[in-house]
Parts: sequence; structure tokens; C-alpha cells
Amino acid sequence: MSVPNPQAAKRRDWWRAAVGYEVYLRSFADGDGDGVGDLRGLLAHLEHLAWLGIDLVWITPFYPSPMADHGYDITDHCEVDPRYGTLGDLDAVIAAAHELGMRVVIDLVANHTSDQHPWFRASLAELHGSYRGYYLWRDGDADGGPPNNWVSYFGGPAWSRDPSSGQWWAHLFLPQQPDLDWSSPHVAAAFDRIVDFWLRRAVDGFRIDVAQGLSKHASLADNPRRSDPMPDDGPRQAFERFEHRYDIGQPENVAIFERWRALTEPYDAVLIGEVYLEPEAIGPYLRGHGLDLAFSFAFVDLPWDATAVSDALRATLRHLGPGSCWTQASHDEPRPPTRFGAGAVGRARALAITTLLAGMPGPLVLYQGEELGLEDGAVPADAAVDPMGGRDGCRTPIPWSTGPAWGFTTGRPWLPMDSWTASDTVEAQRDDSSSSLHRHRALLSTRRRIDQDAPVTWLGGSSIVAYRRADHLVAACVSDEPEVLEVPSGTWAIVFSTHATRRSTEVAGPSIGLRPAEAVILERRPAGSRSG
Repeated sequence: MSVPNPQAAKRRDWWRAAVGYEVYLRSFADGDGDGVGDLRGLLAHLEHLAWLGIDLVWITPFYPSPMADHGYDITDHCEVDPRYGTLGDLDAVIAAAHELGMRVVIDLVANHTSDQHPWFRASLAELHGSYRGYYLWRDGDADGGPPNNWVSYFGGPAWSRDPSSGQWWAHLFLPQQPDLDWSSPHVAAAFDRIVDFWLRRAVDGFRIDVAQGLSKHASLADNPRRSDPMPDDGPRQAFERFEHRYDIGQPENVAIFERWRALTEPYDAVLIGEVYLEPEAIGPYLRGHGLDLAFSFAFVDLPWDATAVSDALRATLRHLGPGSCWTQASHDEPRPPTRFGAGAVGRARALAITTLLAGMPGPLVLYQGEELGLEDGAVPADAAVDPMGGRDGCRTPIPWSTGPAWGFTTGRPWLPMDSWTASDTVEAQRDDSSSSLHRHRALLSTRRRIDQDAPVTWLGGSSIVAYRRADHLVAACVSDEPEVLEVPSGTWAIVFSTHATRRSTEVAGPSIGLRPAEAVILERRPAGSRSG
């Protein structure tokens, strides 16, 4: 029998008000000097996350891997790659995080394995062996081509041919990442054992990679085409030219999550889905006993536009409610300050959007370096390593302090760190009360004052996005011009502003002026009280 996690609070919704932090392990901190971030490096810097106000640490894959996709191609789901450390190192991270009051979530990569995984190697070797059914093997079409017209997220057909058997294997990502066949009871049972293994090691939940992609339609029919391809299409554009009716978003996914939920509930562990679908399609994944939470990706490529921001907030809240993990950054997308124009303007805009997300029902998740206001690092073409292309900049290692390799490593960083300056470092920003780091820490502290059970009432105007939750009002000027926010009746005080120079004071009058890209949180005071 599995023993429930003794660190758990025995309350299924402990994550409702949590602030999460994605640790992209390769780039967080290097503990052994080989230039690649690892578990010992993370252990050495957990205090930074606790000081910042983090409740939940999500660690990206640390499993053994040939690194065709930097760890998302796995050869053993129950071990640690020596480049990242040992199982003992992971146990130490989990124990230290729990001691600091934080929980640990790990990636569960269940859509695919590495082509070097023992399961896939066995499926190659034995045409009629049991492991053949672990993967989506099919005959080609009548002309000798792939079984259907599915395309990979990374570009090109989602099928590769095995010359020995003449059959094709499916892969929504690289050919080195063959997709598992989730109609196989053997696959389901194997992942039951994997989930149980990590729950027994006291992890507090799982972030489910490619949650929309696990099940495929039994027909494996061609996807309808939305539009014709263009010569300059990249992988994302090519993927979006199809209606993905048969390869992703299948209703059978929910049964998989329900199966895992039965395993995680005794441990009070959380299931968080990476679900790249429209909000209305994500909602069913959260109902009943499926996922506890799902990331909302509406904000990872959102323009600086008040209507777009307001619409995205409303749609996400309507369809996901408190089951939304609010975020605007990840290891797969350009960093928000870069998207929003770079420099001081980009950082101000990014923090304004984070403030709007921080006040919403459900967890907020930061991507490492977001608290520092980091932009994408510059990675020359001859140093690029991303198999998809374009994601190296947001994965550039964290600058901790001045000195060689900015305190990330004593060796040569796996990606260049030439973009950083001393003011970008954790060391410098902790000493500067007006820094991005301190603004984020103050925001996370203020967020804890908001009643998580309070409904959202929409306010604001054409260039101001604002809402009220009981005694708190959250507003952002999504404009390059100053705007005026009308304040509801009563006595209100500014308890947070993205501008460090604005002091926490009572609002004088029925309105408040907001500077371009400024966001504030107001708190209603009892009648007759005075703010401190």
C-alpha cells in the first residue's frame, strides 16, 4: 500500500491560492561546474524561492535522456539523469522545499518516450511482440507514404518509417519522441506504476506534458485542412493550418486523468495539465475527477492591447474558473519583456499583466527569471541548440551574481549568458528595493490579502483593465498614455503599485490617475479608518 505524503495538509484545494515557479532545470543553477543546471544547484537556491513568496516549485524533466529535446525524450521515468544528479539529490530537494513550506511538482511526460527507451527498442525488435502495442505503429497509405496527413508540432510529417518492417510510427514532436498508444492497457498500467513511484517519494503533484495529445482518434483519419500552406511557414504556422480533429483533444484524455486522480487524491497531490487548446475546450478536462488545474496559455503571446487582455481574462475565467493556472511565460515562449518591446517599457508592461493575473482566482505561476524582469538572452546561430528553433533565448541561464558566468556555473554555460548585466542579477536586485525582484515579491505578498472565494466584478474603461474582488480592486493601464481609474465609493488605499515610487496611501477622491503600463491593487478600508 502507498503511504500518503506526510507533508500534505490533507486538503484537496491547497493549491487554490498558490504561487508556483517553473524551474527550467538546465538553466536554473549548476551545482557541479559542468555548465548545466542540476538538482544540487536548485537545492542551493531554494531559499531564493521561499524569500520571493513561492508555494509550489515545478521542476522540468530530470529523467535519463539522450537530450534530443532537452529531457522531454525520456528513457526511464523513474530515475534521474546523472547530468542532473541522483535520486538522493531529488529527495534532498523535496525535503528542503517541504521544510521551507513549499511543495514540489514534477513533469509527467506521458505522450511519448525517447526512441532509446527500452519499450521502443523492444517494439522495433519484435514486430509481433507485446511492446509493439505500446506505440502507434501503422502501415503506410496505398502510395507508400505516411498513414495520414498529421503534422508534427516541430515541423514535417508526424510519422517516420522503420525500414526493417516498412511500418510507420507516430510522433507529435521529433521522430526521436515516438508517441505512446494510450488505448493499450499495458501503457496505462505502466504509468500507474510511474505515478505511484513518485508519490511514494513525496512529490506533491504532476505537471502533465502535452495533456491534450495523449489519446488519438481510433480511426487515425486525416485532419481537415484549414488553409493552404505558405512557403515561409514555420512549424507553428504549418501546424495551425489544420483542424486537429483526430490527433489531439480527444475525449478519452479525461479518462486517463480520472485514473491518475484516483492515485493522487490519497496524497493530496495536484494534477496540472499543459493543455494547448482554446479555453472552452480546456473546461471539460477540469470537470468531475479529471485535472485539478490547467495552464491558460492565452497570455503567452498576447499583444499590448486593453481589449485583448480583457477578453483573454474573461474567457479564461469563464471556462476554467479557479482551475486556471495563470501564467504569461514558459520555457517554450519568448519572455514577456521581450514580447512587449524590451527595456524599461517591456518590463513595465510585463509586470502590469502579471499584476492582473495575480489577483484572479486560481494559482499564479512564474517562469524562472520573470521575477528579475529578464528579457530573452541573445544566442548566436552557431550556439543555438533548440531542435524546434527560437526557444534558446528564453532558456538562457539565470544570472545570480557578478563574476564569471554570473554565478550560474564555475564552468562554461550550456547557453551563452552575454546578454546580462550586473543589474540583472539576483544579488543586485535583492539590494535594490525598487528592483523588479522586490516589486514581484511585494506583489506576491499583497496577493495573499485577496479573498480567494470572492467573485470577480469587472470594472475599468477603454484603456484600463480592472476588476474588483470584495475588498480589493486590481487595475492596469494597458496604454502608452496616462489614464484615470474611477474608484467605487468607500475609502480605498493603494496597497501595491508596479511603480516603486508610488507610496501606499489612501485614494483621495473618486478616481486615481495611472501612469502608462502602471498596475495597482487597492484595498477598501472600513469606514473611519486611516491607512498606515
